[in-house]
Amino acid sequence: PYLAARNTAAGIINGGDGTHAHPTQALLDLFTMRRHVGDLAGKKVAIVGDILHSRVARSGAELLSLLGAQVFCAGPPSLLPQSLPGAHLTPRLEEALEEADAVMVLRLQKERMEAGLVHLEDYVARYQVTEKRLALAKPQAPLLHPGPMNRDVELEGTLADSARSL
Repeated sequence: PYLAARNTAAGIINGGDGTHAHPTQALLDLFTMRRHVGDLAGKKVAIVGDILHSRVARSGAELLSLLGAQVFCAGPPSLLPQSLPGAHLTPRLEEALEEADAVMVLRLQKERMEAGLVHLEDYVARYQVTEKRLALAKPQAPLLHPGPMNRDVELEGTLADSARSL
């Protein structure tokens, strides 16, 4: 999109580029959250999973923080970047989920497991969003997953099918 913008007078909309950004997903998530949570200024949004490789997390953190949300990103240390503009990074899932107004769960990609960045059993034990862990968030907090989902890996299957799941 940057090359196109430099070489035309037409307006260019970046729908997502490689591993950098996914602004259309961020807008969809924003629309969904505002519909269920209202104004996001001062609200806490938790993003959980592979933050390091996620263009959804990057675009979401940037957009949500611009609108005044407090964005907490949680994941294993091996899947957290050194920094992420607009977000507080933590390896503690509970810290991100505590009193969250909305929770977004990201897919754990098979290639990350194969590369040894995370072990599936450890991830499920420490970072899977379960009913018990989601109870740390506010009772009305919606649960989002941009998909595709690894059922019973990032998210307990019963939660994926629950009324909170958007």
